[in-house]
Amino acid sequence: MLFPWRSLPPHVAVGRCASTIQASVQRFVPASGSIDSSALEQLQAFVSQASRLFVISGAGLSTESGIPDYRSEGVGLYARTNRRPMQHSEFVRSAKSRQRYWARNYMGWPQFSSHQPNSAHLALRDWEEKGKLHWLVTQNVDALHLKAGQQRLTELHGSTHRVVCLDCGQLTPRAELQKRFVALNPGWEASAGAVAPDGDVFLEDEQVLNFRVPACDACGGVLKPEVTFFGDVVNRTTVHFVYNKLAESDAVLVAGSSLQVFSGYRFLLAASERKLPIAMVNIGPTRADHLTDIRVSARCGEVLPAIQLN
Repeated sequence: MLFPWRSLPPHVAVGRCASTIQASVQRFVPASGSIDSSALEQLQAFVSQASRLFVISGAGLSTESGIPDYRSEGVGLYARTNRRPMQHSEFVRSAKSRQRYWARNYMGWPQFSSHQPNSAHLALRDWEEKGKLHWLVTQNVDALHLKAGQQRLTELHGSTHRVVCLDCGQLTPRAELQKRFVALNPGWEASAGAVAPDGDVFLEDEQVLNFRVPACDACGGVLKPEVTFFGDVVNRTTVHFVYNKLAESDAVLVAGSSLQVFSGYRFLLAASERKLPIAMVNIGPTRADHLTDIRVSARCGEVLPAIQLN
């Protein structure tokens, strides 16, 4: 079961802000134009007028931390490769698919788990600390909001930093599973390709044939990242919890999401039905553009830190 917000321990543009990103992660961030000051003023007024701001964040927030996304034009996984993410049904029904997934995840984990929050994550954390942000719902599974210190948070799709047993439901930290992988696979090596958005790397099928996957140490069951894979549905309790937080809010900001997945888009539909003002900070078009009052096509790490709180 997903916890609502607790975790296991470990068509508008805005003027250029003085924010840069490292060249090493620029390849994951789609191109965006400069921002004009009038648009930034509109967003500033939007945030200033909100007293209980509800924020939805997506993969575009974490690309500036070096984590690729799926859908960004030219730089997303779908644009760069013909690889597609693991489907829930495939993972559940096939031991070979689980072996392949965990081998790739094992190789990618050291790099994926080392990523750090960027200026956008830190800005949202500051908004919470100053009483502006009522609740944050992230569609990301990278735990960067938690690393930034966010507390009023729901990880809508779970977190790759946690592992769940599909049989008994036991939750364990992903870092502990990495130690078990090492112990079970002494000397196992593979030549890895690029890291995918959910933390696994690209390996050829023959490279994973001898990789051993541990079972749950409590019941011997099947272990899975505590994330919502494609083809699965978000826990109903979590969805209900988020709807309640939305009902307590007076404005909605979307940061770094195209909202192509319904699990996040539904909250924009609910916000629109409630006549809540909606602002969008995202590079490129989104599924909810027709619902949006203010649209800023720019990097979240450039825009959010520029907003001043009253």
